[in-house]
Amino acid sequence: MPSKIEEKTQELCATIVAQPEMLNIRKRIDAFLADSTSQGQYETVNTKGQSLHQKQHAGQPLSGEEIADFEKHRDALLKNPVARGFLEAQDELHQMQHLIQKYVTKTFELGRVPAEKDFEEGSCGSGCGCHH
Repeated sequence: MPSKIEEKTQELCATIVAQPEMLNIRKRIDAFLADSTSQGQYETVNTKGQSLHQKQHAGQPLSGEEIADFEKHRDALLKNPVARGFLEAQDELHQMQHLIQKYVTKTFELGRVPAEKDFEEGSCGSGCGCHH
């Protein structure tokens, strides 16, 4: 028998999945997963980006050719509507996850359901004593 928290978490998950935004996100992810060309472009950009990052982190200079090559591949990826849709869908999922985590974290911090004022800039929540 599931606990009340498990039950409500499943309800939250069902609500998330039923949102029109989520259906749209899923369509863009599925389109990307069905497109091997877009996946290849994405992988190439990630690999080249990681290589540049590692080289820079190691203190090695980056050549203009390396940077131009990365930018060429990145620009091609961003011009691909399937890949761009996937990247945008990833960002939207991240924002949704961040919002949910923010509310749950604040609930644990406060010991109650947070109100909008609890998220205002500089507010530490009730009882912190900082008088923001």
